[in-house]
Amino acid sequence: MKRIVMWLLGTITVVVLLFGYRTSLAGPMAATAVRSPTTPGTGGTADSRTVTGPSVDTRWGPVRVEVTISGGKVTAVTVPVYPDGNRKDQEINARALPILVQEALDAQSADVDMVSGATVTSEGYVESLQGALDEAGL
Repeated sequence: MKRIVMWLLGTITVVVLLFGYRTSLAGPMAATAVRSPTTPGTGGTADSRTVTGPSVDTRWGPVRVEVTISGGKVTAVTVPVYPDGNRKDQEINARALPILVQEALDAQSADVDMVSGATVTSEGYVESLQGALDEAGL
């Protein structure tokens, strides 16, 4: 009788844990920042330009950053290339890239904190971002 009760409690516990496990159904989030207002028909502000940083190879795949500069300030950052070869990469970068983008916009430099759990992507991001900022003369 004791075995049956233990089996039943174990089964109930497993079922509760399985149904309580939350997965993301949305897929990776876009790693872009809100762009500044655009001039109609140009796709950018009158004095804005986009600079692409170097593709930085990391252990999990390449990272490349693009920055939009307007009036001597970074107005947008996008990450068109980042590791996304498996579900784990997609989950990590869906969380980390928006944080890195916002930090770059706030700092107006590549002096951003690493995102815990996404160290490899963070390092590649910072290196590519710095290359883009150097290219832009900032």
